[in-house]
Amino acid sequence: MNVNQAQRIRRILPYFRGCGPAFAALLAATCVVALTEPVIPALMKPLLDNGFQGANFNLWLVPLALLGLFGLRGISGFIAQYSLAHMANKAMVQLRGRLFARVLDAPMSLFAHTSASALSNTVVYEVQTGTTLLVTTMLTLIRDSLTLVALMAYLFYINWKLTLIVLVIFPGVALVMKVLSRRLHRITQANQDATDRLAYVVEENVLAHRVVRLHEAQAAQGERFGQLSGELRRLAMKSTVAASAMTPLTQMLAAGALSAVICTALWQSSTSGITVGGFAAFVTAMLMLIAPIKHLSESASPITRGLAAVERGLDLIEHTEPEREGTHEAARACGEIALEDVTVRYEDSARDALESVSLRVAPGETVALVGGSGSGKTTLVNLLPRFVVPSSGRILLDGVELHDWRLNALRRQFAFVSQEVVMFNDTIASNITLGLPVDRERIARALEAANLSEHVATLPQGMDTLVGHNARQLSGGQRQRLAIARAIYKDAPILVLDEATSALDTESEQAVKSALQRLMAGRTTLIIAHRLSTIEHADRILVMASGRVVEEGSHAELLRRGGHYARLYSVASAEGSNPASPSDLLG
Repeated sequence: MNVNQAQRIRRILPYFRGCGPAFAALLAATCVVALTEPVIPALMKPLLDNGFQGANFNLWLVPLALLGLFGLRGISGFIAQYSLAHMANKAMVQLRGRLFARVLDAPMSLFAHTSASALSNTVVYEVQTGTTLLVTTMLTLIRDSLTLVALMAYLFYINWKLTLIVLVIFPGVALVMKVLSRRLHRITQANQDATDRLAYVVEENVLAHRVVRLHEAQAAQGERFGQLSGELRRLAMKSTVAASAMTPLTQMLAAGALSAVICTALWQSSTSGITVGGFAAFVTAMLMLIAPIKHLSESASPITRGLAAVERGLDLIEHTEPEREGTHEAARACGEIALEDVTVRYEDSARDALESVSLRVAPGETVALVGGSGSGKTTLVNLLPRFVVPSSGRILLDGVELHDWRLNALRRQFAFVSQEVVMFNDTIASNITLGLPVDRERIARALEAANLSEHVATLPQGMDTLVGHNARQLSGGQRQRLAIARAIYKDAPILVLDEATSALDTESEQAVKSALQRLMAGRTTLIIAHRLSTIEHADRILVMASGRVVEEGSHAELLRRGGHYARLYSVASAEGSNPASPSDLLG
């Protein structure tokens, strides 16, 4: 292990806190295994020198010694393996817990730059693979290092001159490990990136399986997958070449040293009278050196792979700062919102998403946002719970700047209902409460208010029924009403509706609108809508274009002005999206 690897391993040690007793047991058991290694060649010397020359030699000592020796080694090996598994799993749980906690409190920019498959791979697989590889390899390093020391001490005891020849191979082994481990580290990092890209292709095709089939894109996606899979295969082969080269190189060094030892020993036997037993014991002990040297040389590959895997998680923990927050909190906000000269520009964007927007929303007021795609509507509402941070300007809730609020207290004031409903593979009740204390009567009232109680009553387990991945067992309208029930249960003072009915059929839309009317009562409400008929009775309508508010007023006022909103309404009416007697959202 080189200095750089030792420094990197020190980063991981804090996650092994609490593993002291297990490590002590591991070290003790490993010492027993290592220190018994020289006993095997030591038994050969008296056996060959006395047992085959008619000397007075108790034959039963050999099998008894061997049985006792291997029994002791077996028990020690079991203790070492159990202690190893205990340490690996405890460290893995601690590291994985810290990683997932960091994912939960990471700034939103992390999810904009990192795919879900890459994060999942890091938290679930990389941590497990890396921790297991490192702990297993560390066991090998400790055991084989101690074995090496014990055998070398025995060799010095038997014949120190021959042992000096053996020492020649160690600098060569160290050089081989240093050069090849560096190459392995580079290949492993490239392998991780290629694995993430391959997993992302799989994730995309799972999520977009209908689109792929509709457009007959299977061949194109298969070719894309094949290219990335081929790249991963090439990297795997490079890694195999680098890892496999260590063993034959170290074995050649060992073979050279063994040849020199045999020649020197034969010369010594003719001059200094070395015994057959002494020579056999020395050669046996030396041959036993090959296995630990081989294992130590091969340890560079799993250590490199393990470090690269775990370091990805450590980098996520150490280099991803949690969201910044203030100290102000309130049980329930009044709902007064103010934006003062707010500008937002996303990274790698050539223009502002919002440009010098100023706005005040009174408590209980309903404000609608309309405009084309890219006009800044969604960016504006995402500023409020600090999903987006402004580049300049101030945003206040109840007169307090958002960055002065505690994040949990701030986000407690908002409920979102959008056309993109996100549900968890859990029960209906759990999807409604979503971390809040469970009150089954309150859940039932929320389902009733969301026009969903009749359907839930028909399910086998009622509100305890599992809804499947993203509630795919429910229809679009039912999923939308489940999202409304969640918002009703949260009972936040500020409500954001983002195209909440745009993807529904007429029957589902009426049920959802009825539920929304109940939800909006007494709350500050911001509505993003393309269907202008759904916002005619909003207190105010803001028309947005290119990140700016270009018009503001009530529905009637904006029509009288004959400006941007009037043109939008006229076009929508001509296309039939505003029926003569619309059943609108608010009236």
